[in-house]
Amino acid sequence: MTQHAAFGEGQPAPPTQTSRDYLRTALALAASGVPVLPLREGKVPFGNCHACARGACGGRPHMKRAGACQCPAPCHAWAAATTDPRVITSPAWAAAWRAAGAVGYHPGGCGLTVVDLDNARAVAWARETLPTTRTVPTTRGEHWIYLGIMQSANGVRPGVDIKSRMVYARWLGCGTGTMTALPSAVRALVVKEEATRPRAGVASSLPMRATWERAVATGCRHTERYIRTGLERGLAMVGARTESGAGSQAFGVARFLAAQHAHCPGPCGLDAIGEQIVAAAVAVGVPEPYAQRAVANGLSTGKEQAA
Repeated sequence: MTQHAAFGEGQPAPPTQTSRDYLRTALALAASGVPVLPLREGKVPFGNCHACARGACGGRPHMKRAGACQCPAPCHAWAAATTDPRVITSPAWAAAWRAAGAVGYHPGGCGLTVVDLDNARAVAWARETLPTTRTVPTTRGEHWIYLGIMQSANGVRPGVDIKSRMVYARWLGCGTGTMTALPSAVRALVVKEEATRPRAGVASSLPMRATWERAVATGCRHTERYIRTGLERGLAMVGARTESGAGSQAFGVARFLAAQHAHCPGPCGLDAIGEQIVAAAVAVGVPEPYAQRAVANGLSTGKEQAA
């Protein structure tokens, strides 16, 4: 079977309420190439055993910190996920299955990315913004499943998490629709690039960028002094990140400033404000595409959170 065959027709339904059914579902998923693990009540992994507590074992080899853990128990959360039926049915896992409240799986381990949409507004945003793909209903929203792996991150937008590498997701059934390739729009949601020391000439194009003027904010309810003071403070915060963190700081400044204008009739000149934040980030070494993406996400998130 292909590594994502478990999401095709005729595959396991969502898990029921008995440990036997959880185990049966896990084995069917594993046979399709999906790494699985038991989850306890509350949709969380089982805690580490005494031998693995507080990192004493060094961790499993494929976690963030390389280790040599040989523990047979389902320790270390997502890193314990496996497709080996001997492990899944082993005595060391039996107690976890008896107490399980759900089946989890490692999306990145089978070449998938889950866009976890936690509420109706997030689902509406995805339907307007992202390419259609396989969707799985959840308690409060939907999982959108794409072919391809990427870095995982929580809170990339209000109500939106990305689950792929080094995380687990809860198995809720095969869903409906056809899986499509992971789009750049999803990858762009995760902004982790940080600033480096700028090279000579990195800011050569900055004077050509738009700057905020009262003339472009005819519908803003704030005074010019209020806007300029907030913007100047924000630019200073980004500019102070000369070693690292300027990309994340630019996102935070854009989000905060956008939230201040959520109830203005508009226009408020947020595009020009965003350009100045991008310029400040580029000036301390953030690659321009990353700075633009961080600021765009920040402006959008700020307006939505304050709405």
